[in-house]
Amino acid sequence: MRQKDLIRRSWKILTLLAILSVTNFSMFIYMALKSSTVTNAVLINSMIPIFIVIVSWMGFKERITLRQAIGIAISLTGLMFIITEGNLSKLIAVRFGKGDMWTISAGISWALYSALLRKCPVEFDSLSFLASIIIIGTFFIFPFYIWEIGTGKTMNFSYASIGSIVYVALFASVLAYIFWNKAIQIIGANKTGIFIHLMPVFSIILAMIFLDEKLRGYHIKGTILIFSGIFLTTAHTIKLQNVRGTKH
Repeated sequence: MRQKDLIRRSWKILTLLAILSVTNFSMFIYMALKSSTVTNAVLINSMIPIFIVIVSWMGFKERITLRQAIGIAISLTGLMFIITEGNLSKLIAVRFGKGDMWTISAGISWALYSALLRKCPVEFDSLSFLASIIIIGTFFIFPFYIWEIGTGKTMNFSYASIGSIVYVALFASVLAYIFWNKAIQIIGANKTGIFIHLMPVFSIILAMIFLDEKLRGYHIKGTILIFSGIFLTTAHTIKLQNVRGTKH
C-alpha cells in the first residue's frame, strides 16, 4: 500500500523517467541500428558517460574532478582501441550520417534519465519503480507499435526471434535497469556512466565463448585501458564506501 501511495504522489517524475528511458531510448537506439553502422552506434554510445557529466553539471551543478575526467579519457581511449582494432587512425575514415542522429538522441535521453534518477524518492523499492516506468513507458510506445504494424512491418516468429525477445526482456531490460539504477543510487550517475565502456569487453568474452572468436592483442590493451580508467574514476568512491562500512 505504501508503494502505491508513493507511485501516485510521484507520477510526474515517473512519467518523465519512463519516457526518457523505456520510450525514447528504446525507440531511438533500435531506429539507429536500422539506419546506422554498428561501429558508428558504438562510437556514439561511448559518449554517454560524457553526456551524463554534462547533464549533471548543467542541471545539478555536479562537478567532475580532474581525476574523473582523466579516468573517462583513458577508458574512452581503450574503447576506441578495441573498436579500431588497435589502429586509432581508422577513426579518420569514420563517416556519420542522418541515422546517427538517432544514436545521439538515444544517448542524450539516457543521460537525462540517469541524471534525473536522483529526483525519484529513495523510498521506492527496485521492482515497484521498474514496474512503474515499464508500464508507463510501454503506454507511450504502444501507439508507435500500432502504427508500425499498420505499415505492414510485422515480426516473423521463430525460435530465434522468441529467444531474442526473452533475452532483451530479461537481461537488457529488467536486470539491466535494476543494476543500473542501484549503481547510480550508490556511486552517482557520473561514476556509473563510465561502466558503459565495459560493454565491448563483455562482447569480446561472449564472442570467444559462443562464436569461437580469438582474443587479439588490441583486445587486451584496450581492456586494460578501460579498467584503468574505471579504477581511476571510481577508486576514491569505493574506498570511501568501505570506510563507512567498517565504521558500522
